[in-house]
Amino acid sequence: MDFALTHEQRLLVETVRDFIARELAPLEEEIEQSGQLDPAKAAEIFHKSRELGLYATAIPEAHGGGGLSAFDTMLVEEQFGRTTDILIRRAFGNIYEALLACEGDQVERWLRPTVRGERVCSIAITEPGAGSDAAAITTRASRDGAGWRLTGAKHFISDGLVSDFFLVSAVTDPGKSGRGISMFMVDKGLPGLTIGRDQPMMGLRGTSHVELAFDNVPLEGAALLGGEGEGYRMALSVLGRVRLAQVGARSIGKATKIMDLMVDYARERRQFGQAIGEFQMVGQMLADSAIEINAARLALWQTAWEMDAGLDPRARISVVKVQAAETLGRVADRAVQVFGGMGFCKDLPIERYYRDARIYRIFDGTSEIHRSVLAKTLMKGAAALYDPFA
Repeated sequence: MDFALTHEQRLLVETVRDFIARELAPLEEEIEQSGQLDPAKAAEIFHKSRELGLYATAIPEAHGGGGLSAFDTMLVEEQFGRTTDILIRRAFGNIYEALLACEGDQVERWLRPTVRGERVCSIAITEPGAGSDAAAITTRASRDGAGWRLTGAKHFISDGLVSDFFLVSAVTDPGKSGRGISMFMVDKGLPGLTIGRDQPMMGLRGTSHVELAFDNVPLEGAALLGGEGEGYRMALSVLGRVRLAQVGARSIGKATKIMDLMVDYARERRQFGQAIGEFQMVGQMLADSAIEINAARLALWQTAWEMDAGLDPRARISVVKVQAAETLGRVADRAVQVFGGMGFCKDLPIERYYRDARIYRIFDGTSEIHRSVLAKTLMKGAAALYDPFA
């Protein structure tokens, strides 16, 4: 594995990082105060991003995306971690790769308009009784002639208020457990579909997290994505990529940005006649943070490299998800400590980063779930997870 970045890769990172610093960072405080992104500003950053070719970078070029490899995508996703969730969604898109399963008329109806930014999609898997256990959903789709009838409920649907349609997992064959789950594309505005309250959150200001209710919602046959019984596999595939990119890579990017602020403050802030970074205990917090960020990044790059090589990434994705999310949590906590009272104060963004960091250990599978998955994998003989010579 050669992780020396090419000139093109460095230019890609610099372009994204510069765009975030110039166009997105100035909007963060307004979103934190108002709880929303002004629609006119959302449209502006979308158009600027599209002009630079930064929208839908992970989608194949055949469908109008950037066609980046898994490794290059993770380089970009790390930079996304340097700003807030809602700005990432509006500027760079949030296109779930499950849509690549679209066929025939589905391509022009759902896939390509989403890649072009003309339609917004959210994924609806989580239910009040089924969080990390995606196979435990109870939302049901029953045959109705050539179509389906959808009944059930979902919650924590990110971006639900602005979405034009939803990727919804539903049980189509109750006797087959995970193999009896299918995925549907459900347009907003269908009779029986209710968008409930925007659930208040501790962090991630500006991004809506709504409840959805399906009361006998009529779906045409074309709404089925992939094939009947393919929904659980597709959900796991989507969540795998989300865990690596939107949790792993973005956690590392966010931790890196926090680290920059922490080091600068440790140099500038003086107590007892010297910079606080010169005190042994503060220096240790800086050193530990640098060590952990570097280790998490290398784990991310290794996993992305293996994905591009065609290897099964599932176990390593769990490794990165836990390592990166918990690294972010520790770095954010240390930053509050280094900044002291100012770190707890809303005058600086440190307390916002601290609040936002907490969810990374929970969504897309808790740290505990992923540790359990890894333990079971190791018990089956996956020594290569820790010994490349096994």
